Amino acid sequence: MHSPSTSYVGRFAPSPTGPLHFGSLIAAVASYCDAKANGGKWLVRMEDLDKPREMQGAASLILSALQAYGFEWDGKIVYQSQRADLYEDALQTLKNQGVIYPCTCSRKEIVDSATSSGIEGAIYPRTCLAHAPEANIHAAFRAMVLDENITFFDAIQGEITQNLARDIGDFVVKRADGLFAYQLAVVVDDAEQGVTHVVRGADLLDSTPRQIYLQRLLAYPTPHYAHVPVAVNANGEKLSKQTLAKAIKPEAAPSLVFEALNFLGQQPPAEMKNATLDEVWRWAIANWELSNVPKNRTLPQVG
Repeated sequence: MHSPSTSYVGRFAPSPTGPLHFGSLIAAVASYCDAKANGGKWLVRMEDLDKPREMQGAASLILSALQAYGFEWDGKIVYQSQRADLYEDALQTLKNQGVIYPCTCSRKEIVDSATSSGIEGAIYPRTCLAHAPEANIHAAFRAMVLDENITFFDAIQGEITQNLARDIGDFVVKRADGLFAYQLAVVVDDAEQGVTHVVRGADLLDSTPRQIYLQRLLAYPTPHYAHVPVAVNANGEKLSKQTLAKAIKPEAAPSLVFEALNFLGQQPPAEMKNATLDEVWRWAIANWELSNVPKNRTLPQVG
């Protein structure tokens, strides 16, 4: 059993674009077990910033599923859609530092004018930094990155290094439609909620250097990171609403938590397949070892 730590604060932060599926369950189980095995707190935050992508009622479905699967969170549920003032304050801090600038370029304009590409496509060529857009035009705001490496140690994936200028480019922190970008919101929330450990899916690994960069600009502490492997379907696609991942069923809770633990390399004993949900959770928390989580999974996992 791990020694308890009152300073550990973890979180699970789903986006309400659909009901909870097996891929989401894996991230929830990993973050929950790591928090509870270390005697820490486990928060739930609903990342509902992107209203056009949100499915009506999905937030309630996700919370109901978490309860049915035996998760117990600490404190109130936080909704990003109710925290615009916090994000605006952070944006103003970045403006005061002169590290963000307005941008009115469309995606097509960026693709057409880009001279290099990175891990997410065309690198923004800083058109609007060289020629500032006119006032009173709806503009996005981009963070101006440096040509230097951001390196961090991930508890599962090992040492990760990314050069934001070459790999990402100046990235959006507030969209032209007025919505705050995920990269800024998650950094503000983690700092404001005192999150010390972020355990989440490896699909977000490439976002972490951008978040560390913003943490440094805003003088926030950087949490410990651990990115767990992502479950995929038979076609090798990440389980998601877009790939029609099936919602997890309440009656399948004990067996699916068992399967999630297995996926995460915890090797629960076979008899746990027929155990009660409480028994599965007791075993999971008592025997949790983050060091046993694999970097990736090559076999398709169908939710």
